[in-house]
Amino acid sequence: HINTLKGKGYAPAEQNKEVWHYNGPFHIETGEPLYEMTEEDYSDISLNYLLDKMKKDPAVVAITSGTPTVMGFTEDKRKEAGKQFVDVGIAEETAVALASGIAANGGKPVYGVYSTFVQRTYDQIAQDLCINNSPATIVTFCGSVYGMNDVTHLGLYDIPMMANIPNLVYLAPTTKEEYLAMLDWSIEQNEYPVGIRLPGGSVISDGKEITKDFGDLNKYEVTQKGSKVAVIGLGTFYGLGKEVAEELKKVTGTDATVINPYYITGIDAELLEELKKDHDVVITLEDGILDGGFGEKIARFYGDSDMKLLNFGLKKEFLDRYDVAEVLKENHLTKEQIVEDIMKFI
Repeated sequence: HINTLKGKGYAPAEQNKEVWHYNGPFHIETGEPLYEMTEEDYSDISLNYLLDKMKKDPAVVAITSGTPTVMGFTEDKRKEAGKQFVDVGIAEETAVALASGIAANGGKPVYGVYSTFVQRTYDQIAQDLCINNSPATIVTFCGSVYGMNDVTHLGLYDIPMMANIPNLVYLAPTTKEEYLAMLDWSIEQNEYPVGIRLPGGSVISDGKEITKDFGDLNKYEVTQKGSKVAVIGLGTFYGLGKEVAEELKKVTGTDATVINPYYITGIDAELLEELKKDHDVVITLEDGILDGGFGEKIARFYGDSDMKLLNFGLKKEFLDRYDVAEVLKENHLTKEQIVEDIMKFI
């Protein structure tokens, strides 16, 4: 065993190890950040929801594996949560096994984890959680091209990993309101292990009341009805999907159908079949790698039909310290590039 001391030789880091576990750009003289983060983020949202839920229900337990602030649990908030907060240390396998055991015994565990660390506990998600069908909740943070961008911490691979394990329901909210509705449903239901993949980028809050029953699995939502072209925008890229529809209308006059699929792990066969009646092209947009991803499930459904399919996402590669705008352009993920590709088929 090696005991590491991070920040050796830099006084602010030595004096406040937790805050300096990870840090963005800072003034070296003072240790103060170069950029102040004042916007609400999903850590804040998760913390406020869970603390309130804990007070009302002693069965709710928040779990972390060495990154307590992933869900906003700073030292003072951990004290407030008391025994309803568990940090297992840097042991993601233990976290998932613990969550499965708590759920199997009637508890309501919520495990918050950065997408990049899901790979460390793939065995436990499959073996301990999903084979036993334990109704625990995994909240995946920074699973996005907009997340951490160094090669050892990429969050682009969780969809192929998590979306292909039997029994797991993996959800993709697009807004704060959808996330909280999914989280509440997941905690209270006792039929499925559930993952929730948080959107990348800034938090979008539209104030919309969510009445959807997420237990009615794999039912997508048509948010704009059109014809000829259907745009299925998953999670973070639902917003891009709306932009594509607007650009397509401007360039070609075509009113596209826009769909929020919600579910990463399943397809809405009834809706996809219905699209065959008045659509020629279906495009999918996902904030992750294409290989083994969401779009391939849709493409497979249409494989024996005349429907044209275009899957947009990221190619499989190890990126490092990348510029998001450049990566999006390289992967044909600007609205102009996508519309240009669509126009080849309409």
